Amino acid sequence: MMEFLAMGGYAPYVWGSYLVMAGLLAVEMVQLRYRRRSLMGWLRRMARLTDQEAK
Repeated sequence: MMEFLAMGGYAPYVWGSYLVMAGLLAVEMVQLRYRRRSLMGWLRRMARLTDQEAK
């Protein structure tokens, strides 16, 4: 198991790459959540405005 984790001496590069990728995926998920929340708020505001104009 230790040989697998050492990856022939390249472990810092390999595991570091996995760590960076996991971090970037987490950032992407947070950004998507924020953008979705922002878009949904904008759509609600637009719907209220069009409802007020129709009355």
